[in-house]
Amino acid sequence: MFSTRKRLKGRNSHSNCYYSVTLCCDNRVPIFANYLYAVDAAKAIYYLEDKVETICFVLMPDHLHWIFQLRPQQNLSAVIKLYKSMVTMSIRKRKGRKVVVWQSNFYDHQIRDENDLIHQARYVVANPLRARLVKHVGDYPFWNCIWL
Repeated sequence: MFSTRKRLKGRNSHSNCYYSVTLCCDNRVPIFANYLYAVDAAKAIYYLEDKVETICFVLMPDHLHWIFQLRPQQNLSAVIKLYKSMVTMSIRKRKGRKVVVWQSNFYDHQIRDENDLIHQARYVVANPLRARLVKHVGDYPFWNCIWL
């Protein structure tokens, strides 16, 4: 694992740009195999509609892939921090105790153009298929895409 401090150094985000983001659970523990935790994590995406426009997402048992466009005056790191905090607080409330949900870092890719956006979205949506969690993406409960 690489240093979060080094990873975040120099990260600049830009309003109105599209980002593909991957957030992993701490030690890749499949926290979202628990249905209620997964529901909370999926709902939290929609609570941030004033900060991002979600293009697509898929919540896997141990990580989240999320593509969105930052709204004006928003910062990528701040949005991710808020999302992680919301999900962690909801899971702690359900468990009744302190838990660590997320790795401290995250991976992001600024989308370059429309072809890159389409490629990234296809990759994200197909994740449950590649992981052999379902045979048809429509059978997986924790995903959404504005184009489907």
